[in-house]
Amino acid sequence: MAEGFLRHLFGDRFESLSAGAKPAGYVHARAVAVMAECGIDISTQVSKSIRDFLPPQGTPPDVVISVCSTADENCPVFPASVERWQWPFDDPFHATGSELEQMLEFRRVRDEIREQIENKFRD
Repeated sequence: MAEGFLRHLFGDRFESLSAGAKPAGYVHARAVAVMAECGIDISTQVSKSIRDFLPPQGTPPDVVISVCSTADENCPVFPASVERWQWPFDDPFHATGSELEQMLEFRRVRDEIREQIENKFRD
């Protein structure tokens, strides 16, 4: 969701790539659905491993934003030149309850991510 917001809101300023320490191999259907509610299509995004951006196969990013505490704990070591930001959001993947309750959790986290991104990068 963070990649989708960065691309949508600030794609003219940043290249946004999303990756996980333990990627699921897919983008969660509920994440796709709640982002579509905001007019943002993330259905073509791909689940990637953060290790894809480490040498020798990849190029380290300028900034790594960890969006949940488990991602930060499992994130590999990057070169000293890579800036690290920790934005600890709940992982909505772990939401329980009815379909509606799970969707509400995805929406809550979506809205928190958007607010954080807008506050951080607002001119």
